[in-house]
Amino acid sequence: MSVWSKIANVFRSSERRNAELDEEAESHIDEAIARGRSSSEARRAFGSPLLMRERSGDLRVVVWLDSLRADAIFGWRQLLKTKVTTAAAIMTLALALGSCASAFRLIDALLLRPLPIKNSGSLYSVIRQMDFGAVDGKTHYSDGWTYPLYQRMRANVADHAQVIATATDISDLTYTSAQESEKARVQYVSGSLFHAFRLKPAAGRLLDESDDREQSARPVAVLSYAYWSSRFDRNPSVVGRSFRLGNRIYEIIGVCEPPFTGTEPGFVSGIFVPISMHAGVNRTDSTWLEMFALLQPGIAPEPAREKLNAMSLAFEQERAKAFLGMSKQSIDAYLRQNLLLEPATAGRSVLQTMYRSSLMTLAVLVALVLLIACVNVANLMTAQAAARGREMALRVSIGAGRWRLVQLVLVQSAWLATLAGLLAAFFSWWSAPLVVRMISSRDANVQLDLGADWRVLGFGIVLILAVTLLFGLAPALTASGIKPASSLKGGETPNSKRRLMYGLIAAQVMFCILVLFVGSLFVATFDRLIHQYTGFSTDRLLVANLVTGQPEPDIYWSEVAEHVRNLPGIEAAALSSRPLLSGYSSNDAIAINGGPPSQEMAFFLNISPGFLGALRIPLIAGRDFRAGDAYPGTAIVSEAFVRKYFPNQSPVGKMFERADDDGSRLRLEIVGVTRDARYLGMREPIVPVVYIPFHRAAIQGAAQPITRGTLIVETSSADPLALAALLRQEVPKARPDFRVTRVETQLEINQTHTMRERVLATLALFFAMVALLLAAIGLYGVLDYSVLQRRREIGIRMAIGAPATNIARLVTMDALAAVTAGAAAGLAVGLASVRYVASLIYEVKATDPLMLAIPSLTILAAALLAALPAVIRAIRLDPVDMLRSE
Repeated sequence: MSVWSKIANVFRSSERRNAELDEEAESHIDEAIARGRSSSEARRAFGSPLLMRERSGDLRVVVWLDSLRADAIFGWRQLLKTKVTTAAAIMTLALALGSCASAFRLIDALLLRPLPIKNSGSLYSVIRQMDFGAVDGKTHYSDGWTYPLYQRMRANVADHAQVIATATDISDLTYTSAQESEKARVQYVSGSLFHAFRLKPAAGRLLDESDDREQSARPVAVLSYAYWSSRFDRNPSVVGRSFRLGNRIYEIIGVCEPPFTGTEPGFVSGIFVPISMHAGVNRTDSTWLEMFALLQPGIAPEPAREKLNAMSLAFEQERAKAFLGMSKQSIDAYLRQNLLLEPATAGRSVLQTMYRSSLMTLAVLVALVLLIACVNVANLMTAQAAARGREMALRVSIGAGRWRLVQLVLVQSAWLATLAGLLAAFFSWWSAPLVVRMISSRDANVQLDLGADWRVLGFGIVLILAVTLLFGLAPALTASGIKPASSLKGGETPNSKRRLMYGLIAAQVMFCILVLFVGSLFVATFDRLIHQYTGFSTDRLLVANLVTGQPEPDIYWSEVAEHVRNLPGIEAAALSSRPLLSGYSSNDAIAINGGPPSQEMAFFLNISPGFLGALRIPLIAGRDFRAGDAYPGTAIVSEAFVRKYFPNQSPVGKMFERADDDGSRLRLEIVGVTRDARYLGMREPIVPVVYIPFHRAAIQGAAQPITRGTLIVETSSADPLALAALLRQEVPKARPDFRVTRVETQLEINQTHTMRERVLATLALFFAMVALLLAAIGLYGVLDYSVLQRRREIGIRMAIGAPATNIARLVTMDALAAVTAGAAAGLAVGLASVRYVASLIYEVKATDPLMLAIPSLTILAAALLAALPAVIRAIRLDPVDMLRSE
């Protein structure tokens, strides 16, 4: 009989197989009778029909597969006998497995999945390691570069690598008229990018190097397939169409093939334009682009890095000669840079930088929750295996080997894991996009490819197999070690089984304490940050970014602000170069009393009169800006500036200097001092800030034009965004060349600095609650089982007069010891692991008594609640009825 026939017979019904064997046996008996033997003699010669059926049956099937099928059927029936327990185990595992699958989907989509290009393994991000300007004394990394340096590198390292530049912006563009603008994610890219990545057009053609040689009078653009589908419904006639971006008209020349949507995982770029079209291409002092190095075949990263590093250092040394406003120490510190090549197989985006540590920490937390769930189910399976002691002893007595008993229990565990895995798939399908929505904002719409490809499916299969072994192996080994003589005589479960279960409870509590401890650190961090002192008010403040088609005199900007100030629902309006906490900064060294430039930087912000009042930043000395004030000339400084440069003296009326672009010194008179306000972010120390007038003084009688700025609007409405549409309509009415590109509240800007912490705190709190619930359920199950197994002992103690307190102590003593040991181990591991999450916590000490007390008291309260039903059950036992039944 062939192997395939034997495999097929495994899945045929036993009745049909037995009928065929009986029919075959009868045919052989008939042949014997036909040869002259009597019927009784022939049947006696063939022996027992049952024995013959067993021996013949093993020859017609794959024995191990048949036993596996039989165990699967038996295991399914066992699960159906305890529907409530089975459902609880499946739901517990499904939640943990789904959380693990969701975490993997997020990590895979953001950090692991290669870019959809032919040679992603040879792609490296060019970054620099630097200490200059690090106010916290730490090493910092930057991926920003200047365009002239990119040009030099591209031309001189072509034998080692293709250097590719990118820059991304969320821009307003119009396809029809200037009044119908829409936002799109525009990525400026090298003309060689599409050819280097071996991408093909889905329509038209792609950019090439001839499109990127200079700021062309006829700019061109390429659409991503995703943008082409969503915006134009894949209409091929879009090729040749034009749109306005800034002051230029771009012609659409093609559509890139899917699924490439840019080099930034998490974001979908809609439009690609040549990087030479960017406004910063002629600036040597603006690091606005990112660079990638695509290594040539056979070139190792280190030789390419050394060559790029030498070029970068030479360029920066040449550029540093113009740093006339900086001290020699500051320049030397700036030049202590080191260029690095970081693998960029998965691309590079700000999301990776922000959430890499967070996702890894999240993965550890969900792994701990999974371990808790596995321990929980392992305890349940151990209790069931002990309850089936007589059955297992009988199986051993009739010849079942130890491996067969192990297989029997593992198959039942596999049923639980598989059913839980199916539910986990639905949970993961729902929860992973939920996390993506949590880290998205109106202006930064995060889009991750969360498709279930072979990587996700493979992870799920491996996870189910691992979980089956994690919670099924211990019960299987316990069941296989049964002693038939003791079990068949009615002997009790050995104490070793209870010790195993309490040991598992200690492990469960340790994992739970660790999740609670880390979760409390994240929640405390978020609480510290949202209550962090900012120094300004966000109440009813609306922030609108303004751009002009061409640079406009500052008098026109004042007309726009005045027009908005007189609109209904507007209480105040002021101008600034950017909002506070915007993520952008302008800093410079200063000189006091003609002295040398300072090593530390002061930060500058252009504001108009009324800005301080709108943000409720109080003046503590001097005055606010007046309409006639202009830059350079007057300045208002913060308390941090005074403490740094004018300690123990009044700075009002005093002068300081900063370097101009041409190396000359600009003198500014301090006319006011404000309270400190946060400028950079929520985590950074408060820095010295200089407020300078938004209006620029005329040079040689010519007004200084301005291209972009920010309008700060204080509204009378509790919902400032209700006036966003009004601003978009009214700003062009004041000056036709002005447009509003983005409107948001100051509160939303502040919240972007705590978005990561909000996500971590929310998820950590959720997983802490799940871990606590699982630990409590596991402890309850063990105590309930302990009462059931020790009911005879408890009955005897109660019969001879033991008080209820002694019974309660008897039931809970071992469990509370396990909880205490697990809690102590969990806190120890938690304290040891703090250094791995140090970058994610803020102004929270892990050794604070409160941080240690929260998880300890929480798990203690959960343990007491879990023990209460078992204690009540124990003290309510009737010793007479129990002993009579025994």
